[in-house]
Amino acid sequence: MARYFDVHPDNPQPRIISAVADMIRSGGLVAYPTDSCYALGCGLGNRDGIDRIRSVRHLDDRHHFTLVCQNFAQLGQFVQIDNDVFRAVKAATPGSYTFILPATKEVPRQLLHPKKRTVGVRIPDHVVTQALLAELGEPLVSSTLLLPDEAEPLTQGWEIKERLDHVLDAVVDSGDCGTEPTSVIDFSGDEPEVLRRGAGDLARFE
Repeated sequence: MARYFDVHPDNPQPRIISAVADMIRSGGLVAYPTDSCYALGCGLGNRDGIDRIRSVRHLDDRHHFTLVCQNFAQLGQFVQIDNDVFRAVKAATPGSYTFILPATKEVPRQLLHPKKRTVGVRIPDHVVTQALLAELGEPLVSSTLLLPDEAEPLTQGWEIKERLDHVLDAVVDSGDCGTEPTSVIDFSGDEPEVLRRGAGDLARFE
């Protein structure tokens, strides 16, 4: 049964954030809000958690997981990024974007695209997510909380708790955070490629 945490959207309670971070460090899988809908998240080295995300969402090994990072200093440890791409990504973050980039050796093999050796990264513009990332001190391995055969992600904490109680360890609820996932831009080739049109404005990338 998943624990349910009611978090203030503007002033997240440190005690709750600490409790959620401890669950993640202990191998937990959580549903948490971001600036573009809810996501599933687990710790960086949590192989079981990653398998559980795949199971919940029915994902194959070609799915790009996302490392949700607190800031650029953290992001830079996990992806290779040249000056031109750095400027483009920097100008769009924090925000509702996911960027696909070549991974460094810091990224667990289980998270890599099997052929491209790439991974998704993003820096969210969300108070609760940022508080959790600051407490954790490392990225969250994440994937949009979009269930198989459903057109839109789940948006209500109580509904997530009700429907996924048996597969999650915690649900973090700080109110509505929308239904539109991030915009996804692939920077691993010669030219940026838009892979998904979402909440982030894509004008600067097209």
